[in-house]
Amino acid sequence: MSVIIIEEPVKRGEARSGLLHHPLFRLGFRPFYLLAALLAAAAIPLWIARWYGVLPGLARIDLNWHMHEMVYGFALAVIIGFLFTAGRNWTGLWTPRRGHLAALAGLWLAGRAAMLLLPPVFAAVVDLLFVPLAAWPMYRVLQRAGNKRNMFLVGLLGLLTAINLAYHLSVLGWLSMPPMHAMQAAILVIVLIEAAIGGRVIPGFTRNAVAGSNPVVHERRDRVTMAVTAAAALGWVAGVPAPLATGLAVAAGCAQLTRLIGWQPHLTLSNPLLWILHASYAWIAGGFLLLGLAAAGVMSESAAFHALAVGSMAGLIIGMITRTALGHTGRALKSGPVELLMYLLIQAGALVRVLAAAGVGGQAMLGVAALCWSAAFLLYVAVYGPYLLRARIDGREG
Repeated sequence: MSVIIIEEPVKRGEARSGLLHHPLFRLGFRPFYLLAALLAAAAIPLWIARWYGVLPGLARIDLNWHMHEMVYGFALAVIIGFLFTAGRNWTGLWTPRRGHLAALAGLWLAGRAAMLLLPPVFAAVVDLLFVPLAAWPMYRVLQRAGNKRNMFLVGLLGLLTAINLAYHLSVLGWLSMPPMHAMQAAILVIVLIEAAIGGRVIPGFTRNAVAGSNPVVHERRDRVTMAVTAAAALGWVAGVPAPLATGLAVAAGCAQLTRLIGWQPHLTLSNPLLWILHASYAWIAGGFLLLGLAAAGVMSESAAFHALAVGSMAGLIIGMITRTALGHTGRALKSGPVELLMYLLIQAGALVRVLAAAGVGGQAMLGVAALCWSAAFLLYVAVYGPYLLRARIDGREG
């Protein structure tokens, strides 16, 4: 299986002045990584404050808002930023930049403001625009390049749009379905994206960086693993009988764990830029095993979905937004104490949050998990914000 490398072709750009020619709008990862990290750092403390009864005036910050903004605010911003950056390399064609990129970033911001301030109907209209308008230029770039291999990602963005519509219809009372079910479906789709992309890049990163390593990539086994994982996700969303849901989820967890073991994660312990990807991928296996227990009635759904959302989703995000930001701003792929601290904070926060959802440690655990989460993303903003706001140090485009 070939490895995705998302570094754009070498080409020197012409320096121009003006806001739309600011380095922030030269490639998709720049505004969306920064905006996602800012939202992540601020949204969880706001949600926890409301959970503890503080800030009673912010009635819109409820459980539905928390779930939605972590998926369609935070995670989707990172996914779009990553795909725009990767798409440039996959095709040799420009994904949105300058004014187009700035407009999409502004639309994302408008969605976040709408979810806080506008009546639900108007908030839904504004929020629903972002993903399809971001997916369309990605589709056009892949189509023009004849890149069918990655077109499935556009399909998954379409599926996420449909799930977002279902969420808003349920909030408005126009669809007889709890909003939480829509958000669970969205998390599972994002996990499938993680598994697909992770299976392409993590073994290659490991092979290139760890001398003597030989990660096993077995294409047929990977296809089976992805099929079982998709079946487990679909079974959960469809509400299949508990024994079947349990069996599918446990099978998916075991298959993902087997896949990960073949990538030799034990050889990456001295390289934080690598082990964060392996450790976060392990949460996919753990999350599905917990989902199997939840289907059997011996574990809370919250524990399983926080393992998937905080452990795998946020863990892989912090690993990739550091790694790709370093590479795409012309810096060496080397981690330091700050990166290590960010990674440890996310992993600790994931563990504490899952334990809290499982009924261990009481309500104080929520505060600890929130502190770990926000500290990690505040560190990212403080250290990587200047990288994202400045031109590449090697003078290349992007």
